[in-house]
Amino acid sequence: MKFTVEQQALTEGVNWVSRSLSTRPIKTELLGIVIDATGDEVLLSGSDLETSSKANFHADITAKGKVLVPGKLLAEISRSLPNKPITITLDGSRVLVTSGSAKFTLPTLSIDEYPNLPELPETTGVVSSDLFAQAVAQVSIAAGRDDSLPTLTGVHVEIVEDVVTLAATDRYRLAVREFNWSPTAPGVSTTALLRARTIADAAKSLTASKNVSLSFAPATSNDRLAGFEGDGKSMTSRMLDGTFPPYRHLLPQEVVTTAVIEVAPFLDSVRRVALVTDKTVPLRLEFTDGAVSLEAGTGEEAQATESIEIKLNGEAISIAFNPTFLAEGLQAVGTAFVQISFTGSNKPAILMGKAERDSAAIESYRYLLMPMRYAS
Repeated sequence: MKFTVEQQALTEGVNWVSRSLSTRPIKTELLGIVIDATGDEVLLSGSDLETSSKANFHADITAKGKVLVPGKLLAEISRSLPNKPITITLDGSRVLVTSGSAKFTLPTLSIDEYPNLPELPETTGVVSSDLFAQAVAQVSIAAGRDDSLPTLTGVHVEIVEDVVTLAATDRYRLAVREFNWSPTAPGVSTTALLRARTIADAAKSLTASKNVSLSFAPATSNDRLAGFEGDGKSMTSRMLDGTFPPYRHLLPQEVVTTAVIEVAPFLDSVRRVALVTDKTVPLRLEFTDGAVSLEAGTGEEAQATESIEIKLNGEAISIAFNPTFLAEGLQAVGTAFVQISFTGSNKPAILMGKAERDSAAIESYRYLLMPMRYAS
């Protein structure tokens, strides 16, 4: 095997595939990336048996072949090389990587022991890569980090014809995003629960492609797989087992107060006042006509207070939030203004974005935040 490829093409392909490599694999071969130069293009693939990634690129192939090399090492080498053509050659049981005067020799792993990787399910629909990345980022922040509750570490995907709804919760907050896409067949309807880390990584990494194809294996399939595909890159991931909790009833209908606040100064204030606390200590907020007061710290501890201008409709509200969760929600709305809707001081609040102070709230994204109790 011998081929020459541009440094950027190799680096992008190796970086993509290396995302699926395990740090603690059940077999040594899963530390490797397969380099397959037996066709017209070079195909890279890697897997940890839960997710599998593939990337292909054009190269000048002078001798065909297939080999398995340590993936993380190949990724580090390809990133460190100058922007010059790279030649990869199989020499016996070693792989030579050459770029200009730089030369590396890599060991090989047993390709005969490498598992067969799953194929992408049939495409279910297509969405703009930028829209998909934004939607996934807005929702995945609310997914749980506790692997002992695997259902809550996922992003729930619900598809009803041309509308996709993403949802995630860690029990303390809930993020829901709706967007339109182009299904490949009429009347499509399905649900899936995917690891938040996996879908977030895939969505962010596929923004170089104009569109992303999403694939969901039918419920009758033995392999409950989901797939993502962009230009020259694809990934499959096994769906999580379990049932995502019903969440729509949590979104409050009867709002007693709404506050409209400019995001940038509010976010700065939240971060400043929260400096005297940690994320387990409530940030107290007092919403009154024309202003919100932020306060943290009590007694002999460090304390901080600040006040900023707001537009309030309804009765005054005193409430406390986890400052980290509030800051992440303010960032996630992605607009200049935020509307916070309250149903009471001890009930969840909903954050929605607003392009301008007096424009309508953008209801396609809702970030629900549970209040924290605090000693008054």
